Amino acid sequence: MKKLLQPFLNVRTLIYLIGTLVTVYFLPRTTTSTYLYEKDRPWNYSLLTAPFDIPIHLDSLSIKAACDSVDRHFIPVYRRDNVAAAKIIEDFTISLSQVEGVSADRRRRITDKVRELFRTGVVDENTYNDIMTGRLPKLRIVADNVMTTTAATPFRSPMRAYEWLKEQLPADEYQHAIESSRLASMLSPNIVLDRDMSERLRHEQYQKVSVPIGVIQQGERIIDRGDIVTAQLYTVLRTYEQMQAERGSGTGGNNIYAWLAKFLYVGLLFALLAGFLHFFRPRLERNIKAVTFLVGIITVFSLFSFIMGTTFTSGLYIVPFTMVAIMVLVFFDGRTALFTLLTTVLISAVMASYQLEFIFMQFVAGVTAINSLKELSRRSQLLRTALLVFVVYSLAYVAVNVMTSGSFSGLTGRMFGFCAINVVFVSFAYVLIFVFERMFGFTSVVAMVELSDINHPVLRELSKECPGTFQHSMAVSNLAAEAALKVGANVQLVRAGALYHDIGKIDNPAFFTENQHGVNPHDALEPEQSARIITGHVTDGLKRAERAKLPKAIRDFIAEHHGRGTARFFYLTACRLHPDEQVDPAPYTYVGPNPHSRETSILMMADSVEAASRSLKDYSRESIEALVNKIIDAQVAEGLHNDSPLAFRDIKVIKETFIHRLLTIYHSRIAYPDAK
Repeated sequence: MKKLLQPFLNVRTLIYLIGTLVTVYFLPRTTTSTYLYEKDRPWNYSLLTAPFDIPIHLDSLSIKAACDSVDRHFIPVYRRDNVAAAKIIEDFTISLSQVEGVSADRRRRITDKVRELFRTGVVDENTYNDIMTGRLPKLRIVADNVMTTTAATPFRSPMRAYEWLKEQLPADEYQHAIESSRLASMLSPNIVLDRDMSERLRHEQYQKVSVPIGVIQQGERIIDRGDIVTAQLYTVLRTYEQMQAERGSGTGGNNIYAWLAKFLYVGLLFALLAGFLHFFRPRLERNIKAVTFLVGIITVFSLFSFIMGTTFTSGLYIVPFTMVAIMVLVFFDGRTALFTLLTTVLISAVMASYQLEFIFMQFVAGVTAINSLKELSRRSQLLRTALLVFVVYSLAYVAVNVMTSGSFSGLTGRMFGFCAINVVFVSFAYVLIFVFERMFGFTSVVAMVELSDINHPVLRELSKECPGTFQHSMAVSNLAAEAALKVGANVQLVRAGALYHDIGKIDNPAFFTENQHGVNPHDALEPEQSARIITGHVTDGLKRAERAKLPKAIRDFIAEHHGRGTARFFYLTACRLHPDEQVDPAPYTYVGPNPHSRETSILMMADSVEAASRSLKDYSRESIEALVNKIIDAQVAEGLHNDSPLAFRDIKVIKETFIHRLLTIYHSRIAYPDAK
């Protein structure tokens, strides 16, 4: 039993556990009596009856309309400030008495007019503008604790009051007295808005329009499966849930059970992901960074979906779940991308009001993204995928909605808008791919395309110092890429790895046949010394790759393209020179390791076949077939491909591809006659 559980009792288990706990902790706090539903959509649950009396309130739109009506017809409350008016009149009287040349009779008449102004009422400029535009036809005035409603038209603003006074006393003596007394600067409102009382009265009227208009008695039907959640039913359901919460329907025991159920739900999904990786993707399962990335992206997108689902109605549809599939596909493979997507969608589905619709839409959109992005090598592919995802989202939404409701009336433009926002987010996957490449050290197809550029500094140096090796690498790259395409391996990875597999020869270019021009420096060396130089190009290549910061995926090709094979030419030479001795093969053996992937196995085969094909004297089909079969069969017999997942069927396809490719390269040409 312990041996069976051993693969799961490690750091990876801790990563899965952390992802589960974080996801469960941030799951929305719900109880068993909480339902997920949306306005104007069918009710997905069985018959719901009232467990207690439930008051029926107006729906939100009706309440808003009633409150708007209250606002339109509300009469604000003002208070008459007699103290302020008396103070202004007193100050004006003093100021007027200091004006020379004004008789006592004229002063008395001017003062009487000012008193008349304040008896009528002076209001602020904003109130006066509302009165003049008809928005405020009446006012409620509080004076001596008595409230009366009066027409607003007699009231004047300070500016209008000053003009009225001058109109009432047009004589020059009066005009001079009014202007000299600085009355314009003294006038201020004595009818002042009482904000507190106005708001209190307004709130009381709001309360009156919000009172229940009826009651659903205990045991009475509220809603049944298939009923449309109208605005009124939506309000009743909200009232029901609020009353449930106030009555304390979620006890401590129920909360514990709910937490355990959430942990079991999320934990099972993560456990299924772990099982998939363990049995079908063991290389990923052994890679701590890969497991961290997969668990992390599921957790982050789940939390994002929780936030959007609680912030907006149908906010889940804004979350770009297809981005999960795209990023996993770019770094790993399609099956892992699909499994990761389904795990994320099923975790997030707990927030969906209509789980069937949500899961179906995300599934078909994710599969569309995976199928349309088998290899992401250009930005235009991502834009094309985003467009396809939008089309599939829209079709899936229409299909499920019409299937459940039986008509097109339930379709809303809001959902299509959410889908459009979703695919806009998907187009930003290119940026996230770059970020995660740097964060986790992954190598995407996009990076492989960039590395395949022969203007890369390392490849430029290889073409300059080792032109023969560079041409050999180009030929191997084309040969291996063709074979990788036939067996379904990663073509871009093979192509890039083949270009860099021999960069270690830059340190000693003359010691390799393809770079020699008549002089062979091995003639002056012992076989063991020559073998050390030849096998050392692997170690030298790894050092150069480290300095150039080439990704690990490329370094694997450098390390594994000879595996644990031997420098056979020098080993056999040593055996001929020492026929009576047992020659130790260790100095003639490459450091390895043997290929661990289909891609590096294909490169090993292509490297040996391409190099050997240059020594053929006859390029007939028979000779090429014999060469290819001899080299690859020898590698298989030597056990160099034992650690690779290549199947015998794949090896047969690779052989046929090499033969066809070499026949195409070395086909006979017409001999053109010389011109006479």
